[in-house]
Amino acid sequence: MMEMDRILCDELLEEVLRRLPPRSTFSSHTADVSLVSKRWLRLYRSTRSTLSLGLFIGDCTPHSLSSFLSHFPHLSSLSIATSSDSPDQLLLSVASSCPKLTELCLKSKPVPLFPLLSLSTSCPHLTSLSIVLSGPFSFHWLVFLHSLQNLSVSFNFVFGGFKHLDASSKGNFDDAELKLETLYLSGIRRDHWGFNWLWKSCKNLKKLQLHCCEGIGNDMSVSSFVNCLQGLQDLELKVCGSFVWEVLSRLVENRKSLNSLLLSGSDGSGEALLQFITRSCCNLRQLDLSIPSDLKDNHLLAIAEKFRGLSSLRLNSCFCVTGEGLKTMALAMSNELEELALNNCEVVGREHGLLTSLGQSLINLRKLDLSYNKMVDKEFISMLAWCNGLRELKVRGCRRLTKASVVSMFKSCKQLESVDIMDCGGIEAEAVELFVLNCLQLRQIHVENSKLSDVSRSWALKKFVAVLGY
Repeated sequence: MMEMDRILCDELLEEVLRRLPPRSTFSSHTADVSLVSKRWLRLYRSTRSTLSLGLFIGDCTPHSLSSFLSHFPHLSSLSIATSSDSPDQLLLSVASSCPKLTELCLKSKPVPLFPLLSLSTSCPHLTSLSIVLSGPFSFHWLVFLHSLQNLSVSFNFVFGGFKHLDASSKGNFDDAELKLETLYLSGIRRDHWGFNWLWKSCKNLKKLQLHCCEGIGNDMSVSSFVNCLQGLQDLELKVCGSFVWEVLSRLVENRKSLNSLLLSGSDGSGEALLQFITRSCCNLRQLDLSIPSDLKDNHLLAIAEKFRGLSSLRLNSCFCVTGEGLKTMALAMSNELEELALNNCEVVGREHGLLTSLGQSLINLRKLDLSYNKMVDKEFISMLAWCNGLRELKVRGCRRLTKASVVSMFKSCKQLESVDIMDCGGIEAEAVELFVLNCLQLRQIHVENSKLSDVSRSWALKKFVAVLGY
């Protein structure tokens, strides 16, 4: 090691460190090289473009954080989780120490206005920002982040509501047009003020994610909200209750550009979804539904009739659908569907022959996820015989599957590149070894470390297979 240290110049050693693979089951953590010497530590830090930190009270002062970050001159992506009572000071330290930053995620207590304004001058290349905010507040500071394309905000409001403090009170920003393409908002309530300007200024949105939201604000935001949906392509609504109806109805009336919809954990949204499906003018390509008590066969039939061009369908905990509903839907989508997920669906383990029928209809599948189902080998193997074009397969939590299913995976699906067999109690180390040896295209496998024999580890290393597990 000392001989290598003398031979390699800084530039060459930096290039070697930069090319080291990320950590996996079979490779050392890249950071281990920093233990060789102070020189290697310095050069290792100089090659890092991504950093993730966990800071607790007393762990780090703003000054020490600035000093530490100064050792990473090429840092472009930074994530900090902290319980500090002064997230504003930490954010100021980041802004002053990382001028090349393009991505910043700060998981902390709510951040006040001033350090956010400092980001616009200190980090002019920032394209992605994730923070926690508290009201009363305005969003006019976004005008100064000229490169920002992705914004994630979780709201932690103080008692007494969200008072009216819009951007117009701080300057003339009425005609502002933000470059935001992706917007994630969590925790909006109907009585909160300050969102009208945000909706009005988001004219380039491609993806909108609303989690645990009761509304879009209480300052005449409806028309502005509708306008921000103009070119929307991707929408996620998670745990939004009756607000789902309001959003989906606006999409039906105004937009044709939507091609991806995720709806999860919103009880009572079944009727809103059905109305959206039957009245929508959009051509959905991806649909992800997790509304256990509201998703029924009439939804599946409507999907089959309206969205024949669907390429990806994900259903989670669909307890109220039947095998006939799934088979009818699959038959209508047989030519286009490339990804199917049926997670924790009782009908999969209950109805014999269902998986075989689905396999016969969906011969163009490339991705299949049957995680957390009570299916047995015979049913699963019968389906794989038809789905021989699979490249990605997930059966996590399917405890009834055994070695027979694993053999069928590599015999029937010769193009498999990624497999997840975590938490499959019936699949043991011998089966995993057999799979790693015989799955020729395998590039990634999710499996418990306890099921990896020395032979499995050796072959995975030789074939450059990434092994993910615990």
